[in-house]
Amino acid sequence: MIYQDSKDWLNAKHKRVLLFGMSGLGKTHISNMLRSSGNWFHYSVDYRIGTRYMGELIADSFKRKAMQIPYLRHLLMSDSIHIASNITFDNLSPLSTYLGKPGDQEKDGLGFEEYMQRQEEHRLAEISALMDTPHFIKRADELYQYDHFVCDSGGSICEVVDPKDPDDPVLKCLAENTLLVWIEGTKAHRKNLVERFDRAPKPMYYQPEFLKQKWADYLTMTDDDEAAVDPDNFVRWTYSQALEHRQPRYAGISKWGVTVSADEVGALRTLSDFELLVAAALERRD
Repeated sequence: MIYQDSKDWLNAKHKRVLLFGMSGLGKTHISNMLRSSGNWFHYSVDYRIGTRYMGELIADSFKRKAMQIPYLRHLLMSDSIHIASNITFDNLSPLSTYLGKPGDQEKDGLGFEEYMQRQEEHRLAEISALMDTPHFIKRADELYQYDHFVCDSGGSICEVVDPKDPDDPVLKCLAENTLLVWIEGTKAHRKNLVERFDRAPKPMYYQPEFLKQKWADYLTMTDDDEAAVDPDNFVRWTYSQALEHRQPRYAGISKWGVTVSADEVGALRTLSDFELLVAAALERRD
């Protein structure tokens, strides 16, 4: 690790961390807190995916819909209107909407083959965005003169790396440039996340083998035709299983860094609180 102990971390002129864990446990909360301090550069992996790597795909999907409406088609073809994604750190809806959900197209679902293609596009984009971390560390320092750097990774980081492989290229790159910090949730946290997801089911990235198996299981369980699957019902059914699937993968990645609890993160109020929490995590690791 780039910091050997708590003293090394607290005395570091340049603090560089990558936060990972389930979406909804505090990664962006910490990142926003650090950024607002004025001396931390905030690199959002999801934002990078939705702009640099999938921005054109997202915008083209908007235009494809517009081309189906004669009034908008005429304006678009005559360059009278401009259609673009307005993705921000706090609003990643353009990315998740493009990723979509499989099922009944009358309910905004996608055919399973197209859905899997978009999943693969996201996988490649996420790997590229994670591998861009050293570039942004250098950029933050040399261009903007930020002393410190936080990488706010997506919840699906555990789906695109192999924590058991000591030569995994993505994890090696990240561990050589940042301190990986797992925000670990409890079963109670996962229960709350499932309840929140049930109220507003959102698209997300899944490991291909896991997704194909769950799709087959769901069709068998419901006896639905693929084109008749309710997209929201499928992702609701899959979500809690995805959290259980991801938990040991997050734990594996934690061996490359340190672990803090979601409750500890929820208690953070200041920059100093965060620095001391990471220091305590390093001491626990020792």
